[in-house]
Amino acid sequence: MEFLRRDLTDRQLIRLYRNLLWPRLVEEKMLLLLRQGKISKWFSGIGQEAISVGATLALQPDEWIMPLHRNLGVFTSRGLPLHRLFRQWQGSPQGYSQGRERSFHFGTREHHICGMISHLGPQLALAAGAALAYKLKGQRKVALAFTGEGGTSEGDFHEALNTASVWDLPVIFLIENNGYGLSTPVKEQYRCTRLADRATGYGMRSAVIDGNNLLEVYHTVKEAREYCIREQKPFLLECLTFRMRGHEEASGIKYVPPALLEEWSAKDPLTHYERWLLNEKVLSEKEKEAIRTEEKGKIEAELKKGFESKPMDVATEKELKEVYAPATTGNKQWAIGNGQVQTNDITRTLRFIDALSEGLRQSMRQHPHLLLMGQDIAEYGGAFKITEGFLEEFGRDRVRNTPICESAITGIALGLALEGYKSVVEMQFADFVTMAFNQIVNNLAKIHYRWGQNAPVVIRMPTGAGVGAGPFHSQSNEAWFAHTPGLKVVYPSTPEDAKGLLIAAINDPNPVLFFEHKALYRSLTGPVPEAYYEVPIGKARSVQEGEDISIITYGAGVLWAQEYAAKHPDISLDILDLRTLLPLDYAAVEASVKRTGKVLVLHEDTLTGGIGGEVAAWIAEHCFEFLDAPVLRCASLDTPVPFNTELEQAFLAKSRLDNYVQKLLKY
Repeated sequence: MEFLRRDLTDRQLIRLYRNLLWPRLVEEKMLLLLRQGKISKWFSGIGQEAISVGATLALQPDEWIMPLHRNLGVFTSRGLPLHRLFRQWQGSPQGYSQGRERSFHFGTREHHICGMISHLGPQLALAAGAALAYKLKGQRKVALAFTGEGGTSEGDFHEALNTASVWDLPVIFLIENNGYGLSTPVKEQYRCTRLADRATGYGMRSAVIDGNNLLEVYHTVKEAREYCIREQKPFLLECLTFRMRGHEEASGIKYVPPALLEEWSAKDPLTHYERWLLNEKVLSEKEKEAIRTEEKGKIEAELKKGFESKPMDVATEKELKEVYAPATTGNKQWAIGNGQVQTNDITRTLRFIDALSEGLRQSMRQHPHLLLMGQDIAEYGGAFKITEGFLEEFGRDRVRNTPICESAITGIALGLALEGYKSVVEMQFADFVTMAFNQIVNNLAKIHYRWGQNAPVVIRMPTGAGVGAGPFHSQSNEAWFAHTPGLKVVYPSTPEDAKGLLIAAINDPNPVLFFEHKALYRSLTGPVPEAYYEVPIGKARSVQEGEDISIITYGAGVLWAQEYAAKHPDISLDILDLRTLLPLDYAAVEASVKRTGKVLVLHEDTLTGGIGGEVAAWIAEHCFEFLDAPVLRCASLDTPVPFNTELEQAFLAKSRLDNYVQKLLKY
C-alpha cells in the first residue's frame, strides 16, 4: 500500500492518524461492552475506517454528510463527544435522539450530519437537496452521501444520480464497496466491472480507489470536492474495502471464505498507515504507544461520564407533542368559525383551481426560499396548469421541472430543508405518490421526532374520481398518510379554503400532504379574498347546522352532502367539513354528534381502512351517550376505480348516500 503525503505536514499526518485510531479503539471497546450486555446492537466498521475518516476530514465542517450505520468515523471526526454517542447507543434520554432512535440513526445540525433511516437509498437524494441549496445560495460547498454496494441496486440510487446530474449539483456520492450485502457477495449483486462505471450513463465523473488507504481517500475526496465546486457537477466515488466482521455482530461471518478474510486482514487500514508513519519517521514507536494510551484513557473517561446518564422518564404528552415541529402562523388573518376570513380586503369569485394558483403565487412572493418542483410545471404550467406563468415571474431556479423521479425529488425537498428552504412538490396525480412513499412516511414524517429537524415540505396531490380517468389516475389515497404520525393531511372543499389552507401548509414547518380534488378544479367557484391569509390546519368547518342527521365528510363529499340537503329541505342535516384529516378536529366532531345524535360519515375513498372507520370508532368510544343510532359509513366500493363512467358513478359513495340517510332516519 503506497501512501502519498503530498503537501501534508507531519502535524496533519498525525492528526489523520489520531482520527483513524479513535474509532477503532472505540469500536473495540463497544464490542466488549456488547458482549457484557451494556449495549444492545452494533454494526462494525472495523477495516473500513479510512473511508469515513478520510472523506470527513477532506470536507469543511459545515458541509452536510449523510452517513450510514458503519460510519462511526464520520461522527468521531466531526467531534461528537463519545459520552453522548455512548448515551445514544444505550437509548438514553441524553442521547442525540432522546432514546427514540438506535445507534447511528440520528442527525445533528450542529455537526452537519443527517441521520440515516434503515432504507439505505433515500439518503442520496437528501445530499442532492443540500447541494442544490448550496448552489442556489452561491456557496462554495458540497454535500456527501455514503452508500454500500448493495444500496446501489435500489431505485433511489439511480434517481438521485440522475437528478443530480441533470441539475448539475455539487454532490459526492461515495460507495463503500465492502464485498457483501449482509451475506450476499457482489457477484450476485451486479454485473458491471466496477460500480463507478455507472457514472458514465449519468454523464458524471467517477473514480475507483483503495478505500483502505487513508491518504488516497483523503486526497481523492478533496479533489472531488474541488471539482464539484469548480464545475458545479456531481461525482461518484467507489472505495474498495472489506467488512471484517458481520453485517451486525449477531449475524457472524461464516459465509465468508477464510482466505478472503486473511487477504483483507493483511490490508488493514490502521496497521498500514501506522507502519508507514513509523517508517517515514513521522511517528516513533514511543509516540505511537503514548497516543494509544492517551486515547484509551479518554475512552474510559468518556464512558464513565456516559454511564452516568439519567434514567428514562417516560412522558407520553412530551412524546406526542414532539412528533411535530411547533407551528406558528405566518399571517394574522385567519379563517375562523364557518371559514369566513377576517379581512377587509377585496373578495372575488374564483374557480377552485385559480384559488390554488393564487395561494401558491402569493406564497412564492412571501418566501424567497420557497421552491416548486414537479413534472412539467415550468413552461407547460403543470398537468392542470396551476403553475402557468410562474416560470416567467419566479425563474427556473425556483420553478423546477423534474425528471420522473418522485422519490428523489421528495428526498431533495428534505435535503433543501436542512439548509432552510421550503418546497412544494407536485405529484402529477396523487396515484403516482407511491413512487415516493418511503421518503414521505419514513424520512419526512419521522425526522422531527427522531432528532428535531423540521421538514417544511408540501406535497400537492391532484386526487379523486368522477372524471373517467380509470384506476391509476382516480384513487383517493389520503388514508395511507393519515395513519402516519408526523405528517399533516389536508383536503379542502371550497376555493376559499383551498387558498388559505395551501398558504397555511406552506407556512407550516411540518410535511403536509395537500389533496386537491381535480373534478373540482374548474367546476367549483366561490368567494376568495385577495389577501394573503391562512385557514388553520386542524380545524373543521361547520357547513350548516341541523338537528336530524350529522354528515361528517370532506372533499367532494361536502358538495355531495350540500347537493343532497338542497334536494331534501325536509331533512335537517348537520354538515361538517373536516378539511384536515391529520390531525382531526375531534371537538368539532363531538359538537356535531351532540346536535343530532345520528351520524353518517361520508367519503369518496373506499370503505375498508378509510378515514370513516377512524371517525366512527372515535365517536363510538367518546360520544356513545349522545348517539340515537349506530354510526354509519357511506363510502365507495372496495374495488379499483373503474374507467367506464357508468361503472364509476356506481362505484362512488354518492350513489348510495340516500340509502344511508334513509336508514338513519328510520332507525
